[in-house]
Amino acid sequence: MFNKLKRYLGAGILITAPIGITLYLAWLVIDGVDNTVAELIPESYMPKYSVPGLGFLLVIALLIVIGATTAGYVGKFFTKTSEAIMEKTPVLNSIYNTLKQIFDTVFSKKGNSFKEVVLVEYPIKGMWAMAFVTSDSTGEIKDKLPEDEFVNLFLPTTPNPTSGFLLFVPRKSTKRMDMTVEEAMKLLISAGIMTPMSNKEKLEAKLLAEKKKLAKKSKKPKLKKTIIKKKTPKKK
Repeated sequence: MFNKLKRYLGAGILITAPIGITLYLAWLVIDGVDNTVAELIPESYMPKYSVPGLGFLLVIALLIVIGATTAGYVGKFFTKTSEAIMEKTPVLNSIYNTLKQIFDTVFSKKGNSFKEVVLVEYPIKGMWAMAFVTSDSTGEIKDKLPEDEFVNLFLPTTPNPTSGFLLFVPRKSTKRMDMTVEEAMKLLISAGIMTPMSNKEKLEAKLLAEKKKLAKKSKKPKLKKTIIKKKTPKKK
């Protein structure tokens, strides 16, 4: 009896903990944005009753409006002017350029950063680590390295993938993986517990699911058609 209760408790924690923590973190972000926006808006424009998430929605709407205006002439002029001011300001120009490159790389549709998962021998030969290809090695890095094609790799740590190492490795020394970036992140955060299936295993699982579906359909009882015969009156 005690073992069953212990097992049920563990199952309950596994189900509710991720959902609860996710909702709690989301609420902290939304509440923080709401409080910040509430301090900027005059009290006369604020609603009489507190509306959770109103400030967050206003920020999203403001960002959409800013993004839409940048497509026009006025928006482009304002963007170029602000960029020129930031680039000519000491200290701030280095911070701005670094952040701009990061956001352009992450949010650009043409970029291929963090979209390719590879294996690389690290830290010693015969030991493999998982990394993400961020871009091809160019500029001074390419000039100083041999003539082989090199790539920039981000080698994250586990279970915290926000930190890691930047490596410059020949492309031929890497092994491309079929898993997605999301699957690789799950593998890293879980410290290897949540290993994604290979393409072969995914195909086998899909075929097995289809076979089970067909088997269930074939087991369904067929409804027999009842034929009602009309009685013809007997001739006297």
